[in-house]
Amino acid sequence: MAMSRQSKDNLIRNAFFLTALSSIVALALIMLYLFIEGLPIFKIVSVTDFLFGHYWYPTSEPHEFGIFPLIVASLAVTALSSAIAIPLGVMTAIYLAEIASRRTRDIFKPIVELLAALPSVVIGFFGMVVVAPFIQETFDLATGLNLFNAAIMLAFMSVPTICSVSEDAIYAVPRELKEASLALGATHFETISKVVLPASLSGISTAVMLGMSRAIGETMVVLMVAGGAAMIPNSIFSPVRPMPSSIAAEMAEASFRGDHYRALFAIGIVLFLFTLAFNLIASHVAEKHKQVGAATL
Repeated sequence: MAMSRQSKDNLIRNAFFLTALSSIVALALIMLYLFIEGLPIFKIVSVTDFLFGHYWYPTSEPHEFGIFPLIVASLAVTALSSAIAIPLGVMTAIYLAEIASRRTRDIFKPIVELLAALPSVVIGFFGMVVVAPFIQETFDLATGLNLFNAAIMLAFMSVPTICSVSEDAIYAVPRELKEASLALGATHFETISKVVLPASLSGISTAVMLGMSRAIGETMVVLMVAGGAAMIPNSIFSPVRPMPSSIAAEMAEASFRGDHYRALFAIGIVLFLFTLAFNLIASHVAEKHKQVGAATL
């Protein structure tokens, strides 16, 4: 006997529910394992000393588990890369969605999105063999592997994400809004700045936060080009070691479930909380500015 429409609807609904539930369960298990392995380190070192300690010497005697230089390095690299990537990504999105011809958009948008498919190890290798010597010679530095190099490479990785999501948000602004603005005598530039951008602010802010989340969580690029020095940077040309690169560089050398191993998992907890904060902020901003342009107009 043929399945009824109600039964088909229930089957499809349950299939989607199980798919979503599996993702939630997988995330919960990862979080659980992360906290189980990382929290025991706080029996040896206090949370305050761990977060705000200035020395990271996990293999010395006595151990030094201060990750403040790693946190500062992660935030500095993310901030500098965002300062480069956000203007480039958003302005490229505006050009593709509002200024470029249809043919130009069809050519350049796939190229920009294709940049997101480049493996991070390839970008890191390019930063090591091309960008690092250029920075070293141009600015007369001891090494080209530093915060500035890492920020450039992370910006290169973030621009496709920011541009693609922002361009989709801008392109989705109702045509009626733009036509009404132009009919009232606004110029094309005024329409973009006063109508299109406010109406698409929700999508643009989400794109920015996604780009920043990728930057703060990126491992391979910063491991290859940031310099690897666990110290607080005093300039944009200082070698640094962000949190992801510390985990990647030291996990293979840490004894299983030893203090060093636990400390690396604790760094993972801090990194997870930073990424979670970025996503919560993105969700809040996207909800706050949802349809703001249409409401204002």
